[in-house]
Amino acid sequence: MEIRVLGAHNVESATTGLVSLLVDNVLAVDVGAFTSVLSLEEQGKVRSVLITHSHYDHLRDLAAIALNASFLEKNVRVYSQAVTLDAVSKHIFNGVIYPDFTRIPESNPPVILRPLEPYKTEEVEGYKVLAVPVVHGVSTVGYQVTSADGKSFFYTGDTGPGLSGCWEHISPQLLFIDVTLPDRLEKHAIASSHLTPRLMGLELAEFRKLKGYLPEIMPIHLSPMFEDEIRAELERVSQELGAGMPVAHEGMKLNL
Repeated sequence: MEIRVLGAHNVESATTGLVSLLVDNVLAVDVGAFTSVLSLEEQGKVRSVLITHSHYDHLRDLAAIALNASFLEKNVRVYSQAVTLDAVSKHIFNGVIYPDFTRIPESNPPVILRPLEPYKTEEVEGYKVLAVPVVHGVSTVGYQVTSADGKSFFYTGDTGPGLSGCWEHISPQLLFIDVTLPDRLEKHAIASSHLTPRLMGLELAEFRKLKGYLPEIMPIHLSPMFEDEIRAELERVSQELGAGMPVAHEGMKLNL
């Protein structure tokens, strides 16, 4: 399984992209950065998209994906919880902000919305996909994606503290985990349902207590204006836990 990090931040700039992962060139997980990174040829290979929740930085490129898919004469299946897909229909493909590409052209709409139920494993593009609720301001799920040969990763999407219930349902080899703010902004992180390095460390300690191991840890969704500070704090947490945790960055390619 090859995982390509298209975007690893919560702020877009010339050097940072909104969160998005690409699995084996056919499955995207969140699409904050997608059409701005992939060529049309690469976009044409992507058949399905998993969306964690309805916040802009996680689904920003859905509208552009839809238009490009219409010109490429292909369909893209968009999977998420029903409440998230409802938000997509009401606020993006509503005929006002953008054409309803889930219905036009009627004979072959480029976007097909597919609801997923939490805790129910579904097969998507040959992968086993398990949506697990996490803690955030709107209804949000993380995804465990498992390949046919048993390789798996879990991506939390946006999350705050309180993941023990989530940890019970997953056993990944690689964990992409939200670390949005530095420790000095912990109160703001908790209020907005995000993690800091210290809070992440507490969640990972609980993971190891419940599961008996730690997967490879990869912090993601960093705020670039605080990134140096966050990285320094992550180094301390890494030493405390005795676990490496390289920070996700744009252009990174991983193989499981």
